[in-house]
Amino acid sequence: MSDKLHILSHPIVNAELSKLRQISTSPKAFREGIHHISLILGIEATRTLEESTFDGETPVAPFTGTVIKPRIGLTPILRAGLGMTDALLTLFPSAPVYHLGLFRERVTLQPVEYYSKLPSSPPVDQVFLLDPLLATGGTVCAALTMIVEWGIAVKDIKLLCVLASEDGLKHVQAEYPGLEIWVAGVDKHLTPEGIISPGLGDAGDRLFNTIRA
Repeated sequence: MSDKLHILSHPIVNAELSKLRQISTSPKAFREGIHHISLILGIEATRTLEESTFDGETPVAPFTGTVIKPRIGLTPILRAGLGMTDALLTLFPSAPVYHLGLFRERVTLQPVEYYSKLPSSPPVDQVFLLDPLLATGGTVCAALTMIVEWGIAVKDIKLLCVLASEDGLKHVQAEYPGLEIWVAGVDKHLTPEGIISPGLGDAGDRLFNTIRA
């Protein structure tokens, strides 16, 4: 495993992920689970953020305080990435959110871009790319290409996923070996349709209750 790949090992995360997998989990509980895991992913992934110091005053005495130095931007991949966004906004309330619209064509499994909210040049120093599921890795690689071409170096991007497949991780790491990845769980298998197995189903459908009977 690459030293850039971080797989969370935490009882709370494991329990939340197990709830997400259950077919009986309601859309409300699914959204809450994605939020909880995303918050923990965000806290863990920000351990090494650079800090700046300032001189302040408490009611008792002077102190030296800290602030986060880099300007943070959030880039959720539509639509499932929206389920992770509020959790990261809890940590970075003023962070701009740059939505990226990508979907996987059903036959070829290749990513298709349909929307981008990236401005002409980046007003941020570091980007958190948000997508609950990393299956084949094609959509994430397409999003990474968009962000790198926008002007953010790979070393300044962190990918946060709730669940990944082993093949998807290998694909992304082969294309972007310098990328820092944070994931809550990893499954071994993909179906012929490119779906993580056992996985947790279609995250977007389960988040927004659009599952077709």
